[in-house]
Amino acid sequence: MSVAFTFPGQGSQVVGMGKELAETYPEARAVFEEVDEALGEKLSSVMFEGPEETLTLTANAQPALMAVSMAAIRVMQARGLDLKSKVAFVAGHSLGEYSALCAAGTFSLADTARLLRIRGNAMQAAVPVGEGAMAAIIGLEHGDVQSICVEASAVGPCQIANDNGGGQLVISGAKAAVEKAAGLATEKGAKRAIMLPVSAPFHSALMGPAAEAMREALAKVEKKDPVVPLVANVRAAPVTAADEIAALLVEQVTGQVRWRETVEWFAANGVTTLYELGSGKVLTGLARRIDKSVNGIAVNTPADIDAALAALLA
Repeated sequence: MSVAFTFPGQGSQVVGMGKELAETYPEARAVFEEVDEALGEKLSSVMFEGPEETLTLTANAQPALMAVSMAAIRVMQARGLDLKSKVAFVAGHSLGEYSALCAAGTFSLADTARLLRIRGNAMQAAVPVGEGAMAAIIGLEHGDVQSICVEASAVGPCQIANDNGGGQLVISGAKAAVEKAAGLATEKGAKRAIMLPVSAPFHSALMGPAAEAMREALAKVEKKDPVVPLVANVRAAPVTAADEIAALLVEQVTGQVRWRETVEWFAANGVTTLYELGSGKVLTGLARRIDKSVNGIAVNTPADIDAALAALLA
């Protein structure tokens, strides 16, 4: 029996996240202060007080979600959790991969905050607003959605961005192509094809300029091999070398988040419990849908932290 820590991605942000941790634990407060200092602004006040539309901006949501995840980890570490001896793997959904790597010691907290600010800005700037789109396709298999994307690519780039499991796939690309694919999905029997309210076509070939921005940014920061292996988004398999991880983070900007396969890999390799560290419980819900043999547990309140520590340190 082994444990993995997972870290949520964009969409898990909510006004007020992290506030209870900051009020309860000095270690959590220190994380939010360090992130504020690294970014040169009070991101923590946007997290705690809003407004929601400011928190939801990609350039804010990404470092903010990472900060909440790291606040939870630092609190647990201060109370005796040793990641290396208690956790077999880490993984994160899209931006959550950076949270996972910060937790595992690949990047410093300040560098992670700055990398995610660069990533958020670069992803937003890569495609003019209105030219890209994303859609959730519910109730079709991966292969069916893949063939729909190929067909829709006649009118522009279109690809699978996220395979979230449980029959939920997200497609991304040029607006006309994604709309065409959504229509084709409905024709082919999808339960639903929902256009998503996103500001850019994440994890698509249109994110090429953002991938280059991340290649440059990642080349400049200090990187260490993680203390536990990262199960990488684009590979759905573990990696342990810092330079290889950096290359995969670049690939991830335009590549598919293979979350279903990641959870299946965990299940096949003896992981019985996935702790989701940070805001919300999206990944916990996905784990339940992907493989019932894996127990998902969300950790984002003081009570959650106490319960997780009691189990992990038993």
